[in-house]
Amino acid sequence: MAWNEPGGGNKDPWSGKGGGDQGPPDLDEVVRKLQERLGGLFGGNKPSGGSSGGGGGFNLPGGDFSSRAVGIIVGILLIIWLATGIYIVEPAERGVVTRFGAYVDTTGPGPHWHVPWPFETVTKVNVDEISTFSHSASMLTQDENIVDVELTVQSRIQDAADYLFQVADPDQTLRDATVTVVRVTVGGSKLDFVMTEGRGAVAVTIQERVQALMDQYQTGLLVTSVNMQPAKPPEQVKAAFDDAIKAREDKERLENQAEAYANEVLPQARGEAARIIADARAYRDQVVARSEGETARFTAILTEYLMAPEVTRQRLYLETMEQVLGDSNKVIIDVENGGDSLLYLPIDQLIKQRPDTAATLSKPEPSAPAIASEAADRPQRSVDRDRRVRQ
Repeated sequence: MAWNEPGGGNKDPWSGKGGGDQGPPDLDEVVRKLQERLGGLFGGNKPSGGSSGGGGGFNLPGGDFSSRAVGIIVGILLIIWLATGIYIVEPAERGVVTRFGAYVDTTGPGPHWHVPWPFETVTKVNVDEISTFSHSASMLTQDENIVDVELTVQSRIQDAADYLFQVADPDQTLRDATVTVVRVTVGGSKLDFVMTEGRGAVAVTIQERVQALMDQYQTGLLVTSVNMQPAKPPEQVKAAFDDAIKAREDKERLENQAEAYANEVLPQARGEAARIIADARAYRDQVVARSEGETARFTAILTEYLMAPEVTRQRLYLETMEQVLGDSNKVIIDVENGGDSLLYLPIDQLIKQRPDTAATLSKPEPSAPAIASEAADRPQRSVDRDRRVRQ
């Protein structure tokens, strides 16, 4: 039966001893004793035997169970605290670990663990993000001309630790270095070079010099590109500059046209010159061969003349008359030996029956080798004709 039912003896479980008329214990007293027990669990002094308010000691029922519960709670809290040290670094990030504010390590992409706060902290830095800023200014060139320059600089974080700890404001440092380098580079170049073909070279030089300063200051930044817009003159002199640029473009256009014309005419002239030289050499060889043939013919005739002068003179006369009269349209008749004076001569038929005349008229000019061959064969023909005459 319950302790407060009739016949239950009126036993109060909150009291260390049974009593007939004792009321419920004081709540403040229970809390105080619980605090004393917890203090003893964590290294405090255990409570003494008596209390100031009562005669006997106050004991909680199930004290061992309370101690185990507190230990479990503490263990769970410890596990949760250690679990807070787990962190994941994304592929585009780097994790910078600091211990009490001092740099410890830089971690790459993936899961990692560090000693939880307040001992160590992790700062994640995006190293793939491209930062862009523009800069424009008017400056003086080497040849004392004013030009307006506008460019865009792109950069990203190369070293996360240097970016966080070496310089107070790396981005502002990059801007200041860009301003300095642009003024030095443009100030050391001439206006025509900056405004025309040198724009790309100036941009490359600016990028290299800015990156050298970033490495020297250990900002952890990498300058990925410098895009320079076309340089412009000030508005007050823009019209004059436009005229100068137009004149320069006209000059380049005319030079290109002249070069194209020269490339077209020179090969033709060289080909014509080569053809003329070849014709001259062919004519030279032809004349030389004809002269050599005539010389050989004269030498052969001279030899025959020395052997038989009369026969040779007669033969030369006949050859000359044959050559002279062979192309003539006249017909010569020996009247004294002709007999009948009424002689019928079909002149037209005789002319048609002379193929040698037409062949001679249509015969092409012999070449140099043919002339040489004919000159070499002519002495032999002369000798054969002389033999026939003698016979």
